Order: sequence, then structure tokens, then C-alpha cells
Amino acid sequence: MTPSTKTQDTETPVSFWRRCWPRPVLSWLLWVLWLLLVNELSVGHMLLALFWAWLIPFYTHSFWPGVKSLRRPWLALKFLSVVVWDILVANWVVARLILRPADRLQPAFMLLPLDVQEDFTITLLASTISLTPGTVSADLSIDRRHLLIHALHVDDEQQAIAQIKQRYEAPLKEIFEC
Repeated sequence: MTPSTKTQDTETPVSFWRRCWPRPVLSWLLWVLWLLLVNELSVGHMLLALFWAWLIPFYTHSFWPGVKSLRRPWLALKFLSVVVWDILVANWVVARLILRPADRLQPAFMLLPLDVQEDFTITLLASTISLTPGTVSADLSIDRRHLLIHALHVDDEQQAIAQIKQRYEAPLKEIFEC
């Protein structure tokens, strides 16, 4: 049989496992999260967690974008540790800022020029910025080249933009884009 006459019978069908569990990592995380939330390890809760861990990904998998592979998984772990550290530090800084007189705050909107181009990476960047207390991603330009960010307190706008690009955007681009 030549490659041009290949029939559908010779193609590998989608496995039963993959059809039933389209997002196994998400299912596992949902199962663990459910058990942590109920704070009880019983057969009933384990089965109920298993049901929700199957149902949610099964019915929502068509809404998810294509699977992204990590090009540099160790860099992803480093990025995650930087984000967690920044969240902890930002909580402390925001607490100090709101306890001071309000007239000392310097809120600002900043326009971040984007080097990342894929929707998934832009979404991760915007989410990371919004997770950090004191900042929120407010809008994405129509041409997807700029992200509007609001910050609670900005001393130097250019330095804040450079820090976001260096700490968040550059690693995300290296992890997910060419």
C-alpha cells in the first residue's frame, strides 16, 4: 500500500483513555482540590471527587485551546517561584501602602508593549500581572501589541514596565514561544 492510498483503518484511533479523560492533569488537580476542600479522606468523597474530576474536563474540553507543551519545564518552575515570591512581597507592600495616608499613593495606568504574540502566553502574562497585589491587567489593544495595566502605586513608570517585561514576559516567552 502506498502512502497516498492509506485508509482510515490504518490510522491510529483516539484511545478510549484519552476520550474519557481528555485532560488528565486537570482531572487529577480537581480530584486533589476537592479532597483538600472537604478536608476528609473517605471513600464517598474520593468517589465524588473522581466524578467531578471526570465530568468538568469531559464537558469543557472543547472550549480549551490546543495543548501547549513546555519548551523549558525547569524555567517554568523558576518562573512559578518568582511569581509566588512577588505575590508575597506585593502583599506586604500593598498592606504598607494602604495603611499610609492616601495622598501618598501614585496610581497609574501603564501601557506595556508586548513581545509575546500567542494568545495563551498573553493570557498567562495578563493573569500573572493581575495575581500580583497592587496591579491589574485592564485591557488588551485590538492589535494585541499592548497591554494596559493599572498599578496602585508607581514611582517610575518605565522601571515598572521594564520589571514586568524582565520578570514575567521574558520567561513566559522563553517557556512557551519560539
